Amino acid sequence: MNETMPTSIKPLIVIPVYNHSKTLRDIVSRALNIHSHVMVVDDGSTDGGIETLKNLNVHIVRHDKNRGKGVAIMSAVQEARNLGTTHLITIDADGQHDPADIPLFLSKIEQAPYAIIVGKRNFARTNIPFSSRFGRSFSNFWLRVQTGRSLKDTQSGFRAYPIAVLEWLKLREKRYSFEIEVLVKAAWAGIDLKEVDISVHYSERTKRISHFRPFRDNLILSLLNTRLTIRAIVPVPHRRFMPVTAESENITILHPLRSLRSLMKRDASPRQLAASATLGVFLGSLPLIACQTISILAMANFLRLNKFAALTASQLCMPPLVPALCIELGYFIRHGRFLTEISLKTIGYQSLQRLYEWIIGSFILGPILAVATGSIIYVIASFIQKENGAT
Repeated sequence: MNETMPTSIKPLIVIPVYNHSKTLRDIVSRALNIHSHVMVVDDGSTDGGIETLKNLNVHIVRHDKNRGKGVAIMSAVQEARNLGTTHLITIDADGQHDPADIPLFLSKIEQAPYAIIVGKRNFARTNIPFSSRFGRSFSNFWLRVQTGRSLKDTQSGFRAYPIAVLEWLKLREKRYSFEIEVLVKAAWAGIDLKEVDISVHYSERTKRISHFRPFRDNLILSLLNTRLTIRAIVPVPHRRFMPVTAESENITILHPLRSLRSLMKRDASPRQLAASATLGVFLGSLPLIACQTISILAMANFLRLNKFAALTASQLCMPPLVPALCIELGYFIRHGRFLTEISLKTIGYQSLQRLYEWIIGSFILGPILAVATGSIIYVIASFIQKENGAT
């Protein structure tokens, strides 16, 4: 699903809460002092915390039972869409985060409206629990392994999410693990991950309220990291997030003639469109796992080509057809015969060999497909140009 980002950014502060009655009103009040649009998602609390908000102008969503932080955030997404907002800024209700840091996120959103922005907590303080320090380092490590991206606080719950991105991603996790899953899958989709420095406050150990269950939640996180790591090494490209903007609407591989006419109206020449499509198909055929869209955008920008034409043309190389053809060609070059057995052994255990064959095949088949596509685009675009000139 692609979404159009409105011209005006409309953020909503979201506070998921589960039995934090002692700190909830203070967090909500301080958030309202910074921003007028605040939503509290009560995830099945039983301590009467919501009753403390009676005279505050805050939007409340309630779950009849505890369903998990991930579900609470996605419930906020549904409500936020109905309210006409474009971004969520999530902040924990336990008093760990300072609502005074919200403007830092507002500024970043304006600079990068499609990025996920994570608040990097200052762990230089002496009272930070060892479990929090270790958990953050451990989680940061797995993000680098699974995506090649680097963040310094992947477990922070103080974040800004574009609603369009959360709706587009296919997310399965329901509890704390949601916040890890969303970062990994967003990175795979080519979405920027950014950070802002924030303060952090940890109460004395006896006063801390935490619903993290070490055995259960660590098991869930371990299973999630195992699944994500396996998916990261499978040589199949990930779906890429392509936001629709005023500049890119109506450009789609499903309607090539309409898309070319739209691009021609923006002063794109047949030569430029052909070169852009050639670049997109060539890079699209390569196994640029987790960085294909970024690579296409960077090269198109460097060569001053049309980014949307390059990205759209690259969709011709979406799996399974072109990657399979490249692997077959690479396998034939290595072994003198085609790969006919598709099994756990040939695709799973021998995945690194298939990746090597994909690389070999793509450097032969990629240029052929790229030149053929560019030539066809050039002919069609030239015809459209003459047609427009005649009219």
